Amino acid sequence: MKQMHECLARMDEGITRVREFIPELPLQEVMLTRLLLLVGGNLLDELEFNLKPYDLNDSDFRTLMMIYSSPSGSASPTELCEYAQQSATNMTRIANVLVKAGLVTRAASAEDRRRVVLSITTAGKRLVRKILPPLFPQVLGAFASLSASDKRTLDRLLRQIALNIDSLTHTDRRP
Repeated sequence: MKQMHECLARMDEGITRVREFIPELPLQEVMLTRLLLLVGGNLLDELEFNLKPYDLNDSDFRTLMMIYSSPSGSASPTELCEYAQQSATNMTRIANVLVKAGLVTRAASAEDRRRVVLSITTAGKRLVRKILPPLFPQVLGAFASLSASDKRTLDRLLRQIALNIDSLTHTDRRP
């Protein structure tokens, strides 16, 4: 806890100092952005630490979870790229990792033979059920000091920020 406390204090000091040099710096928004990145980075580090014994990383596990949670237990790499925020090249790497580990199978779609479908295997389902429960205490601990109302508010606000970012991203990418 002390390490995070010190990290937060240094972040606050650093951003405040930058504001002295660049007065138009949107202080609160920069602080919030840094906080989101700090929290997200720490959560990701913890997740990756827990996935390492299974030779998986966050992208691999996130992809496996998307296939696991799909109604049919399958998805196309194109669909997965969009929702996992991965490039086609990286999705090919992820699919290869998951297929090699026996967690998913790769086959041509019954509806369109040109389309590839990744389907979760029994071993993939078993691994998800093995990995997830030990993560629950950490997830619960990260949010332990928040009330149910705080969590709903945080959820709502983060979704608003996500939609704002989505709107900006599409605007900035237009030719």
